Parts: sequence; C-alpha cells; structure tokens
Amino acid sequence: MINFEEEIKKFKPCLEIEDAEQAIYDYNSKDMTDILSEMVKEIKNDK
Repeated sequence: MINFEEEIKKFKPCLEIEDAEQAIYDYNSKDMTDILSEMVKEIKNDK
C-alpha cells in the first residue's frame, strides 16, 4: 500500500515547471480591452 505521508515528504517540485510558471506570471499580455483602449487614445490624439 502507498504511504502518502512518506511520498509527500519526498516530493520536490521540478525546477523547469517553476521557471515556466514564473515566465507565465511575468508575461504581461494585452487583452482586447487593452488594445481597444489604446486605439481610442490614438484616435482622440489624432483629432
């Protein structure tokens, strides 16, 4: 039978996953709201 408590003690997170997770959190992507807001600002500045 598997001793879950022992297995949890042995657990060490994979460094590659932590690096990928940090890169995803650091990535500042624009959504449609951001893009439309920028377009409206540009249109207002042109007038």
